Amino acid sequence: MDSLGSRTSASLAPGALAPLDRAACLALLAARPVGRLVFTHRALPDVIPVNYRLHGEMLVIRLSSGSVAASATRDAVVAFEVDDIDVEARTGWSVTVVGRAHEITDADELRQVQALELSSWVSDTRDHYVAVAAEKVTGRRLFHAAEPARAEAAPGV
Repeated sequence: MDSLGSRTSASLAPGALAPLDRAACLALLAARPVGRLVFTHRALPDVIPVNYRLHGEMLVIRLSSGSVAASATRDAVVAFEVDDIDVEARTGWSVTVVGRAHEITDADELRQVQALELSSWVSDTRDHYVAVAAEKVTGRRLFHAAEPARAEAAPGV
């Protein structure tokens, strides 16, 4: 195993996917500032990019209180995804979290998450703090893939 909870690249064939353990997934989640929040809106899946912080084993996200995302995440099961892909090197990783989201309203808990200094990247008011419990955490790492085989052009084509 390497330091990120997957088998070492030397032990895998080119283009192999290796699962990441929970600790590695949480470490990768903690290292990124932006991910994708997946929720249901009008019976269809919706995905939005959000900045976030990992607080223990809970994702903390700031939303506008009147937003679709704020109402759709109220006591609902949501998914969250973060990744880092190097297109040129054909390597990367992806982590997915599934868990119940809830609005943070408890005064003590609110003070704790406000201390995380999760600032909004957009200019509107983001006064609605949502916590997503990391109930199911999965991840995988892609190791370098060889160039795909190219079909030889037939003579005269």
